[in-house]
Amino acid sequence: MIPAPKTHIILMADDDDDDRLLTRDAVTEAGLEGDLVFVQNGEELLDYLCRRGKYHEPSSAPRPGLILLDLNMPLKDGREALREIRADPELRRIPVVVLTTSKADTDIGAIYELGANSFISKPFQFEALVSVMRMLSQYWFKTVELPTAR
Repeated sequence: MIPAPKTHIILMADDDDDDRLLTRDAVTEAGLEGDLVFVQNGEELLDYLCRRGKYHEPSSAPRPGLILLDLNMPLKDGREALREIRADPELRRIPVVVLTTSKADTDIGAIYELGANSFISKPFQFEALVSVMRMLSQYWFKTVELPTAR
């Protein structure tokens, strides 16, 4: 018997409606196997990951295999959220890819210092975003070995 393919959860924190829609379309176009879940800011991201508020039931907040994190969001920005994720022993093992419009060297350096696994500037062309989603899927879900979610 062949085991069923593993369902991967990609949790994306981004406050921009258009970026979320484009990413959903790019994930579909890329043929990514898994579920894309959205939160709108760093505060909601931490609520999801820590299973607080509307995410208190584990079934409403399955552990993601990958976090896509925008830097500039209201309430709690990506930098603050990343700092909290990396400080938490239960969450620090989840790969975090910063996907943002910033290309500033200071942002790139600071994000790696905070423990991001990758920094990707959001592509402006849809086909380039599809390509990024394919590469992320290939690398994080088919190439590397990750620890089992707790």
